[in-house]
Amino acid sequence: MRYLVLSDIHANMSGLEAALKASEGRWDKVVCLGDVVGYGPDPNEVVDKIRALSAITIRGNHDKAGSGLEDASDFNPVARAAAIWTHEVLRPDNLEYLMNLPTGPIELDGMSLVHGALRDEDEYVFTPAQALDGLLEAPSPITFFGHTHLQGGFVLRRDGNAVDPLRLKVPADSQFAEIPLEPDTTYLFNPGSVGQPRDGDPRAGFAIADLGGKKVEFWRVKYDIAAVQDRMFRAGLPEPLIMRIAFGR
Repeated sequence: MRYLVLSDIHANMSGLEAALKASEGRWDKVVCLGDVVGYGPDPNEVVDKIRALSAITIRGNHDKAGSGLEDASDFNPVARAAAIWTHEVLRPDNLEYLMNLPTGPIELDGMSLVHGALRDEDEYVFTPAQALDGLLEAPSPITFFGHTHLQGGFVLRRDGNAVDPLRLKVPADSQFAEIPLEPDTTYLFNPGSVGQPRDGDPRAGFAIADLGGKKVEFWRVKYDIAAVQDRMFRAGLPEPLIMRIAFGR
C-alpha cells in the first residue's frame, strides 16, 4: 500500500492542488496529519477536497481553533486573527467536519499518525531530545508527525544509543528524495507542510510512504504563491502571513 502523507495544508488550495498533481498515480490512499485550515485563504475549498479524497485525517491545533472547538487564546495575535476569520467563513458542514476529527495517534498499516508529539497533539518536536520519548514509545516502527512545518525527522536504530536527525534537503532541481526503510529501526517522519513551509524552501512539502517497497519519498513541488498571496490580501488576512509563504519561513 502506498500512502500520500499530507500535513499542515493550512487552507492553501494552490499548494494542495500542486501536491496532488505531482503525485498523481503514485499513491493508493491519502492520510492527513492535521491543520487542514488556518493561515490560508481557502478553508472551505481545502476541507471539501480532503473530504472528497476520503483522507484519513486527524485534527491539528488550527483545526480546533478554526472550528471553534478551542478559542485560540494561546495563539499569537496574527494566528488568532486568521483563526477567527477562518471560523467566520467556514460553512456549517465543514465546521462540523473539523470539530469531529479524531485525535491522534491513529495506527494504520504498520505506521502511526500524530499531529504533534505522541503524548501530546499540541507539542512541537524539533530536537532529538524531544523526539526520544516518541521513538521509544511508538506503537509502530514508523510514525508520521506534523506541526513544526519542517520536512525531515528522526531515526533510532536498535543497535545504536542515540537519536539521529534525518538530514534531508530536496534539491531545487528535483521533486523528491527517497529514504529506504531499514530493519530494526524506528522512524519519526515529518512530511513537511503543504501550505506553510518553514524550513526555508517555499515549495509545498509532503511525503509518499511506499510500505510494500520499504521506502518513503519526501516531496517538494512549486505552486503559484503569488496567486495565494493575492487571495490572502483580498480576504484581509494579516500581512506577515501573506509575506512569509514566499520565503518558506
